Amino acid sequence: MADFVTSNLLNPPVLFFLLGALAVAVHSDLDLPAPIPRLLSLYLLLAIGFKGGAALAQNGNSQALAAFAVAMLLSALMPLYMFWALRRKLDRPNAAALAAAYGSVSAVTFVTASAFLEQVGWQQSGFMVAGLALMEWPAIITGVILARWGGSTANGTSSLSIGALLRESLFNGSVLVLLGSLVIGLLADPRNAATLKPFTEGIFYGVLSLFLLDMGLVAARRVSLLKKLGLALIGFALALPLLNAGLGLLSARLIGLSSGDALLFVVLCASASYIAAPAAMRQAVPEADPAIYVTLALGVTFPLNVVLGIPLYISAINLFW
Repeated sequence: MADFVTSNLLNPPVLFFLLGALAVAVHSDLDLPAPIPRLLSLYLLLAIGFKGGAALAQNGNSQALAAFAVAMLLSALMPLYMFWALRRKLDRPNAAALAAAYGSVSAVTFVTASAFLEQVGWQQSGFMVAGLALMEWPAIITGVILARWGGSTANGTSSLSIGALLRESLFNGSVLVLLGSLVIGLLADPRNAATLKPFTEGIFYGVLSLFLLDMGLVAARRVSLLKKLGLALIGFALALPLLNAGLGLLSARLIGLSSGDALLFVVLCASASYIAAPAAMRQAVPEADPAIYVTLALGVTFPLNVVLGIPLYISAINLFW
């Protein structure tokens, strides 16, 4: 495992993430203007979706449907035991929102793991890109149901119906770009798709490095908020990714996924959403405090997965595959 950790730490995108954190620590004025991170995020989703669709077109896998079904089932069920554990420390809305964030997934963690796969030479089938999109919303729906169970929102009404929330989750801009790019990559003629390689692959690592630089800045700025949350919630943010990764590892082994697809599946299970789920929770469960679920997902779990989690999951897959 030590070799994988060292390799990951010396991976340029990860080093740029650490550079962003260092910039905050030394009170540098380094910053990326507001529209740029959004543009970088859209590019990464488009590139990974298109490459996944192209790979899926060339390497269709009969295991895809089983992986999708298990992925959605895990996303829907994982918030249940997390909610039960969190209710010891948090009220119902905050416990439900935090459970939803940790049942949903992080696209950036997925993209980082995909990049690391290429460096270690592991192949992927491409269909886990669709798994990423499918795991976004079941946890959100479960979180809303848990928050509303036996009550209503703070003003006595339900801000969004389950149907409306499902629609917003499926047609969220990030999910739409990801799924749309996957379909385009799947349908595109291979000769025409090859003309996009300089865009989807040639500049991919440079854009990922810039994006992770910004993520390092954002994550480090939230570290000061961790003191207010207490050791119990920080421990939750450290332990839950490992527990969820174990569930993902077992599921991937039972499905019979290849090593590369298994890593992506495990990373999806271990990650926590700090974009899609928080956006949905702010609308559907407005009484929940975003400082809790965004800070823990972005300030603790994201760095844990990017710096140490991915090498740990690779080592586990090497052991069991």
